Amino acid sequence: MKGELEKAVQAALTTLGIETDSIEFEHPADFTHGDFSTNVAMKCAKQVEINPRDLAQQIVDTIELPEGVEKIEVAGPGFINFHLTRQFFVDQVEQIVSKGEAWGSNDALKGQQWIIEHTSPNPNKAMHIGHLRNNITGMAMVRLVKACGGDVVSEAIDNNRGIAIAKLMWGYLKFARKDGATDKTDVAYWFDHQDEWQTPTDRGMRPDRFVDELYVLGNQDGESDPAIQQTIRDLVIAWEQEDSHVWKLWRQVLIYSHEGQTMTLNRLGSFWDHVWHEHEHYKEGKDLVEQGLIQGVFKKLEDGAILSQLESYNLPDTILQKSDGTALYITQDLALTKHKKEAYPQASKMIWVIGPDQSLAMQQMFAVCEQLGIGTREEYVHLAYGYMSIAGQGKMSSRKGTVLYIDEVIDQAKDKVLSVLVDRDIDDKETVADIVALGAIKYSILRAGRQRDIAFDNEQATRFEGDTGPYLQYAHTRALSVLEKAEQEKVTLGFTETPETVSDFEKILYRFPEIVERATLEYEPHYVTTYLTELASHFSTWYAEEKILDGSPESGYKLALTRAFQLTMQNGLHILGIKTPERM
Repeated sequence: MKGELEKAVQAALTTLGIETDSIEFEHPADFTHGDFSTNVAMKCAKQVEINPRDLAQQIVDTIELPEGVEKIEVAGPGFINFHLTRQFFVDQVEQIVSKGEAWGSNDALKGQQWIIEHTSPNPNKAMHIGHLRNNITGMAMVRLVKACGGDVVSEAIDNNRGIAIAKLMWGYLKFARKDGATDKTDVAYWFDHQDEWQTPTDRGMRPDRFVDELYVLGNQDGESDPAIQQTIRDLVIAWEQEDSHVWKLWRQVLIYSHEGQTMTLNRLGSFWDHVWHEHEHYKEGKDLVEQGLIQGVFKKLEDGAILSQLESYNLPDTILQKSDGTALYITQDLALTKHKKEAYPQASKMIWVIGPDQSLAMQQMFAVCEQLGIGTREEYVHLAYGYMSIAGQGKMSSRKGTVLYIDEVIDQAKDKVLSVLVDRDIDDKETVADIVALGAIKYSILRAGRQRDIAFDNEQATRFEGDTGPYLQYAHTRALSVLEKAEQEKVTLGFTETPETVSDFEKILYRFPEIVERATLEYEPHYVTTYLTELASHFSTWYAEEKILDGSPESGYKLALTRAFQLTMQNGLHILGIKTPERM
């Protein structure tokens, strides 16, 4: 409808001899002001030297209304408001029911491929709340791109080498002996006596928590003794020299880490289509830096360090290679981006979901990639997000072992939900509680604007009323119960006999695909949460005021409305990664 209105207004402006580059429409907050509104008259009034309200009236008098518009009126200083017909809303409800699970999808990104890198947890620790917002935001964008008809690749980078991993290996060697001894830390001895070291099963721990604990111990051990620090550095050197014993140890601890990551990802309902492993490309970044130096893109400083030249990008310069010849994070990122471009030559966008503290580094990396001919900056997007903390808790540190893990956050929310469900007649309360807890967490994170800082409040997030995930899930179960009862009473959907008055929630049902498209193109999943909350609120009001299965001629249409709401809520929650239980 928006497209049809734009054509009609554009035709009227052409008839009046007025040119404009764009015509914007919005939905008035007050339903009495119509279903669409444009300020084009106020925008063009100065150009033609006509009072905005008078110009708006000329447009109204000239326009040929498209089918589905009941009336058009001038309001305020020159707004033009459009009111849609009753039949338009009936047709929309019928279309929603007909499309089913495809409702809300569109073709805005048809033919485009987006690559979204998100989460990328370091394999020396279990996934904690520092990864949670990244993961939920990244996966929401993956689902949004799919809903807009795009081809999307969900991927991560496995930072599986370096000093942090060496600390983990040392922690395993020294602190994971079955006999508790800490004197047999020689890698060669471990290689020949691996059965003398514990596994996560031996300790009764999840594999990632096992790894996390050993990393903290290894880090603390290194900080307490310079000789041990050197031993850890020697492990890095031996690894880079591809010592077979060290590589065997390295692979073993990473197996435990990746097993734990997979457990958390599966619980969240998240996934990666592809994972890049740092050890496979980290050396190639130096070659790119050397190439840029030869081309005159970079310059070498007196101490031998290599510096970028980004003045033309209005960015500060950054070191690309240290004076001792060692690489930095940006060096490896250049190599990885080159690999991505080669793997996905048709990609329209490459997106990095990374915290805001990396904003400058990402812009520098994008600019250097452009200088080296590895794509253009327009193809690259840094999707920053605000910081996440837990309400009432201080700053956490993975090195000190003072973190809150993702699974702990879920378990705490689940306990709260179970306390609400305990007296309800629901089969398999454990499963339902897990679904509702995850919904509470995901909604609480996504409801805020992407770049806003948030403090997760378990008490608030798990409430069954108000601006929460459980509230939306419960509204969905209400609709399901009506549909189930209608099936038992053999009441069928109808679209001919309808109430004269258009309900408020009918007036926003049809906007769902528009919301999905906007959320995708503006990288703002919270548009979907805001929309679903408003929709659920209007449905709840209507549900309280209407008897749906009342035997009247309109009951078939009211049932169709209920089905349309249920589908919209189901599909919208799916985009957010939130499941919908049948009972709550």
